[in-house]
Amino acid sequence: MDGKIKDLNNKLNQAYLGGGQDRIDKQHQKKKLTARERVNYLLDEGSFEEIGILVTHRTTDFGMDKQVYYGDGVITGYGTINGRLVYIFAQDFTVFGGALSETHAEKICKIMDLAMKVGAPLIGLNDSGGARIQEGVRSLGGYADIFHKNVQASGVIPQISAIMGPCAGGAVYSPAMTDFTMMVEDSSYMFVTGPNVVKTVTNETVSSEELGGASTHSAKSGVAHITSSNDIDCLNDLKQLLSYMPQSNSEKPADLPFEAQEELRTQLSEIIPENSSIPYDMHTVIEGIIDEDSFFEIHKNYAENIIVGFARLGGKSVGIVANQPLYLAGCLDVNSSKKAARFTRFCDCFNIPLLVLVDVPGFLPGTDQEWNGIIIHGAKLLYALSEASVPKVTLITRKAYGGAYDVMNSKHIGADVNYAWPSAEIAVMGAKGASEIIFRKEIKASDDPEAKLAEKEAEYAEKFANPYRAAQRGFIDEVILPENSRRKLIKAFSMLENKDIAIPDRKHGNIPL
Repeated sequence: MDGKIKDLNNKLNQAYLGGGQDRIDKQHQKKKLTARERVNYLLDEGSFEEIGILVTHRTTDFGMDKQVYYGDGVITGYGTINGRLVYIFAQDFTVFGGALSETHAEKICKIMDLAMKVGAPLIGLNDSGGARIQEGVRSLGGYADIFHKNVQASGVIPQISAIMGPCAGGAVYSPAMTDFTMMVEDSSYMFVTGPNVVKTVTNETVSSEELGGASTHSAKSGVAHITSSNDIDCLNDLKQLLSYMPQSNSEKPADLPFEAQEELRTQLSEIIPENSSIPYDMHTVIEGIIDEDSFFEIHKNYAENIIVGFARLGGKSVGIVANQPLYLAGCLDVNSSKKAARFTRFCDCFNIPLLVLVDVPGFLPGTDQEWNGIIIHGAKLLYALSEASVPKVTLITRKAYGGAYDVMNSKHIGADVNYAWPSAEIAVMGAKGASEIIFRKEIKASDDPEAKLAEKEAEYAEKFANPYRAAQRGFIDEVILPENSRRKLIKAFSMLENKDIAIPDRKHGNIPL
């Protein structure tokens, strides 16, 4: 028996070394953790249980029968993060550059199946050179198997992908179908075709970082929801992100201890400028409403005219969608509509209530927006908020004009409670534009057109640029003082906690993709 135990220990020690000490050292030289180090840091100490540690590939072509490593380039198993069960796979770049083989894919699929059966989040730590070309179509089939399971798991369990090295070709589509994609600055990249292919086909010269680095996907494409400066920060961000989510779609997010106080926030009364053309930072409104230091922003550098992220309100997890007047005056455009719609749908999948903060003068005008499909992309946000069945509360801080008023969680599309500050302006359009249309003839006939326009603008503003017409019709439930916002919102979400609505009997709706 001693010999058998020694044999097992030798195999396990080989598995723990991955591709060998030299390759581990090279990983460290790149300021990257190994796959096993990442797993051990992310999970609670001593909680990781590995599955498939002795799996090896089955390929004999191209001398592969002489290159066999236990685990076959991916570490899979389960453990806990802050006491909560998670399933995890981490690709090991020290073994064949983390390239995906048939057995590598089988290990990942097994973990995905377990996560869905049990109802617990799935975490993927990606660091791979792509498909293992020595296996041909078998490795491609392995990718497709993973993609299929990503779709099956979507909306059932949270799926989070952390890109901690290369992720290219077909490999990018699995992270793209998960709920959140995280990237590490200067050491991770994602693209369908690499710089060499781009050069050959389009004659463009571009680096891997420019083509698909963290900053590119964070600010330009929106592929990356969160970027971090190094591996450790990425894993810490992942832990924090997970804390706002439930284990699966059959649960609600866990509450943190909370004891209600007076909950007045007098600083909120000082945020909105007297001149409605002057911008302000919606982050200050968010920070004045939520539990202290609880905001975790998503897509921070992408489509900055809208803010999305998670926070705690009275100890409860909420998703926040908010116009940002500092950028494009808070107008909705193609990218901000997609960004907010995707976030809304995630929250609705996993029973996370939605708080919508509104200061929107309309949709961004221009040929660029129209030609790039603002109609269909704006409809995505309208569809997402209309479809969402979680508790939905809206607070209008200033402008709510035109179709954008409807889209931003108005009472008409199913919002449960709608508040407005006294500074709110709810109308078809701004006073100046409306006056130029309504009083066009009168202004043109005036001896002083500019003075007449100013007079009519003030008249229109007095009648319509306020929240009271909407409140009279019941479209606004209450006009509240800014300092009372936090208290009102905590009570509203508490009241809505057991909300339950009948969903139409259908296979699924057809969101305008």
